[in-house]
This record gives sequence, C-alpha cells and structure tokens, in this order.
Amino acid sequence: MAKLKIAVIFGGRSNEHDISRISAVHVIGSIPKDKYDVVTVGITKKGHWYRFIGDTELIANGEWEKHPDNAPCILSPDPIHKGFIVFERDGEAVSLKVDCVFPVLHGKNGEDGTIQGLLELAGMPYVGCDVISSAMCMDKDTTHTILESAGVKTAKWVRILRYEVDEKLAAKCEEMEQRLSYPMFVKPCCCGSSVGISKVRNREELEKGIMQAFVHDKKVIVEQAISGREIECAVMGNSKPFASDVGEIRSACEFYDYDAKYSDIGSETIIPADIPEDKREEIRQTAVKGYHALGCEGLARVDFFLADDGSVILNEINTMPGHTAISMYPKLMENIGIPCEEQEDRLIKLALERAGVDYE
Repeated sequence: MAKLKIAVIFGGRSNEHDISRISAVHVIGSIPKDKYDVVTVGITKKGHWYRFIGDTELIANGEWEKHPDNAPCILSPDPIHKGFIVFERDGEAVSLKVDCVFPVLHGKNGEDGTIQGLLELAGMPYVGCDVISSAMCMDKDTTHTILESAGVKTAKWVRILRYEVDEKLAAKCEEMEQRLSYPMFVKPCCCGSSVGISKVRNREELEKGIMQAFVHDKKVIVEQAISGREIECAVMGNSKPFASDVGEIRSACEFYDYDAKYSDIGSETIIPADIPEDKREEIRQTAVKGYHALGCEGLARVDFFLADDGSVILNEINTMPGHTAISMYPKLMENIGIPCEEQEDRLIKLALERAGVDYE
C-alpha cells in the first residue's frame, strides 16, 4: 500500500505562533514515516503561506522563514485540487495533493474554526475538531453556556461586550460583584494559552483587567476564582472517545499563564495526579461528557479545577492542545501506554474515518 501524504501546517496569525512551531516539530517527528510522507506548510505571523522543505529544526527557532527554497502556496478551496497550489520560482503553479491535513495551529485562526472552514471547503480530511466544535470551544462564554445546559459544572461567570465598556462599565462591575466574589479572573473570550488573563481582587483591578482583556478580544468574561488544584485530562476519539488518566499542574506563578506554561521552569506537571481514585474517575467521565456536549472529535485536552470542597469544575476545552516536549496531552497519552508515534497515527486515522476515507 502506498504511503499517505500528510500536510502539517504550522505557525499562523496568532499570539501562539511560536508554540505552534514547537508543537509542529514534535508532531512531524512523531508521525510514523513507514506509513506516511510528510509535507510542511508554514504560515508567517503576517499570514503568508509557504511550502517548506528544509530541516525541521529550523521550524522550532523560526529560521524556516529565511530558507531559500520556500515557495509561496495556497490551500485551494476547490475540492478538485485536493491540497495546495505551490508557486515555483519560474512562476509555474504546481498542484501539491495531500491525503490529510494536520493543522498544528493554536489560538486564533487555528483553533477557532477558521482553518477548519477552509479545509471543509477544500474537501480535505483534517485532524481535530470540526468548524462548529472548534468555534464553540474557543469562545469561553459559549463553552460555559453549553456545558451548563449539559449539566457540567463550570465556574460562575459574567459576560461583558465591548459597547458596554463605554455605556455601562460601572453597572456591569456591580453585577459582577453581586453575582461573584473577589478574587475573580478576567479573560478574553477567544484567546488561548491564558493570554490577556488577569486575576483581580478589587474594583480598580477589575476595571483595569477588563480593559486589558479587550485589547485581545471583542468579548470578555469574568469568572469566579476557584480555590483548588488544576487538573488536566486528554481525550481522543470521534463518536466513541476515551479519556486518559489525569495529570496535575503545579504552577510556579499565581495561575497557569502563558509564561508558566512555556517559560517558567518552576512549574510542574504530575502524572498521574495524586488525587483520590473516585475523583480521577469523575474527572475522566466529565471530560468525555464535555467533549460530547461540545461536539468534539479527534482530540482535545480538557482542563479542570478540583476545588477545595471536592467539586469537579470544568475550566476549558482545548481543541488543538500543545504538543511540545512538556505538553500535557502527549504526556498523558503516553502514560496510558500510547506512544507519540501511535498517537499521531490514531489521530490521522480518526480524521480519515470522519471524512469517510478508506485508509486500509
């Protein structure tokens, strides 16, 4: 049987561009080469697409953009092309057909349904959640609303829209103080990796945090801070997903922000988490319930708080979780006996299965 051709897309117009590159190196190195041929397509921070054929290590440090053999390319939305159109140096447009796309893109334009919509138009099988699921999980307000309707406990929250900042910020802050209590977390609705999030303890910090969050998004939510432990669970599958064991995050910072995730060596991940067995099972079951409620497919990392009172509170669902050397998703799957090579193989097969492609 001929090898399938897998396109790994990395980078992107997102504040998580750099992490996407590091994740892509891990994914590229983990895709079984006896089954698949890998082509790489990079998107710069300005949104330019290039077919990249250089050393994979150049992706991690960002030097890939300077490679002399980079060729501009586009993902054709016409299903007849089944892949990319590459513009060679001589001006010739060459079709680059692929069997499946692995969009290793984090945050905006990667996990929010944007790239997924383009792949749907192109008729391309792709790894991960579909357009609607990606969009719902990216929007924290929508995630809360759907999980609450499905009977999944989340932190109490209040939404604020941009126009309300000018017209009734004081009234919204009063509503937050009535429904919630300090400390609170202020979050842009549609940003990943804890970008733009602040923990606030009084009205002055609340107003400042809201203004800071609106730098990153047009909608903001304010959540009740939860006193407890940060627990994460990896889920994989389409109609019959399964959950890994759970891991615990012990952040070196006051909360697990962007720097704590990717820069601070003082942060720890503990796998499996040292919590009671009944709570581990409750978290695993809740992870799958939330995954189903939001229509997830392929993979997701589901983040929780185990509150001091024993409550299991779902924090968020990440539809394209980090795949770096320190990322929880691949480590959690490895912990239950699924090595990285098998993880990527399974994810590609799940993508093909969803698209109705016979890959055997």
